[in-house]
Amino acid sequence: MFGTLPEFFKNEDELRKIWSNPVTCRTLLEKLESAGYGREELNTLQKLIDAEKSDLFDVLEYVSFAMKPITRETRVAQAQSKIFKDLDSKQKEFLDFALSKYIESGVEELDQEKLPGLLTLKYQAIRDAEEILGGVENIRTTFIDFQKYLYEKAAA
Repeated sequence: MFGTLPEFFKNEDELRKIWSNPVTCRTLLEKLESAGYGREELNTLQKLIDAEKSDLFDVLEYVSFAMKPITRETRVAQAQSKIFKDLDSKQKEFLDFALSKYIESGVEELDQEKLPGLLTLKYQAIRDAEEILGGVENIRTTFIDFQKYLYEKAAA
């Protein structure tokens, strides 16, 4: 794995850009799986480097660039003010819920395919979520847009 990762991203900034969008993140995970680095292998690697509470991004960053992994909880704490900056209280409440699921379970919770399940879990019905959060497109945009802040490089 150590020698093959440059085939998937050239540098740390490119990895951040890929990982900060759920569509490109999923594509990268699929490419890694096709190359023999599926969820099981990545989870094993995560355990080997003692990063089970970290994002898979941190595992890839560690393997590729020798960057020390941080926990998902720390990642959220570092980004929370930027994530919530321009949101109303209802959007903040939903993203806080989504982020708690991310901290608990990992990056899979940030996949677009998880969005309907998260909305149903939080609001019991998609229709209720739409009324509270302002429609499907607004919900989708909010869910995708906040992720770029999660993977921004922390100020040195």
